[in-house]
Amino acid sequence: MNAVAINPFYAARLKRFGRARSERRKPQVLDLFSGIGGFSLGFDRAGFQTVAFCEIDPFCRRVLNRRWPTTPVYDDIRQLNQRRLHHDGIKRIDTICGGYPCQPFSVAGERRGEADPRHLWPEMHRLIREIRPRWVVCENVDGHVECGLDSVLSDLEAADYACWPFVIPACAVGAPHRRDRVWVIAHAAGVGRTQFGPPRLPHAEDLFAAEVWRELPSPFTCRSDDGIPFLMDRLRSLGNAVVPQIPEVIGRSILMFERQSRDARMAA
Repeated sequence: MNAVAINPFYAARLKRFGRARSERRKPQVLDLFSGIGGFSLGFDRAGFQTVAFCEIDPFCRRVLNRRWPTTPVYDDIRQLNQRRLHHDGIKRIDTICGGYPCQPFSVAGERRGEADPRHLWPEMHRLIREIRPRWVVCENVDGHVECGLDSVLSDLEAADYACWPFVIPACAVGAPHRRDRVWVIAHAAGVGRTQFGPPRLPHAEDLFAAEVWRELPSPFTCRSDDGIPFLMDRLRSLGNAVVPQIPEVIGRSILMFERQSRDARMAA
């Protein structure tokens, strides 16, 4: 028996409806201190969707606009708040991520901590308290462990978040350099069930896209002439960027954690 023909007009509408419904189901991410989008690149591959960026550097904003042309990019976290996001139609945010400036905690930045005018963790903390996302993911230099991390964890716990800090080097996910970084994963207490403990990070070999990451070009050598006029902007952007494989691992772990929580609620 011949299959019933479907009107192409309605088939296209059904396809668009299915795609829109699938997008709505994805966890929504607000990416702060976005740089050139390393966080969102990893989270997108894990199954999340970035609904807005916030980045003050003009060169990085041009990169974000090119790679995510339909996603709004805000320029100053100090002028960003929940009311402005709602006004722009961004009403659901499940995850806030960001690598707030590392200069207050790094040796190169003289480790002045809260006395450093570049200390912008309070602004990220303000947005977390206003929006209260289900998840928060933060990144910073390894020197943050000895300078300022206790305050960050204390702020998150005071806002009723359960926090799990990790030190994850870039080489743990196959990158050709060590690059130790502090990662903080925080879950809103009372939302779902957290008795499972911290999200379990899968091994790098569990990532099916490893061969794609290895196709990325190696970073340029400092002070070398490659004929590109914006080399300094590129080097600064790459130096401040996170290794995208790590947010991908974290994103997959969060989704696994959510499935476990959902299954436990259904079984209860």
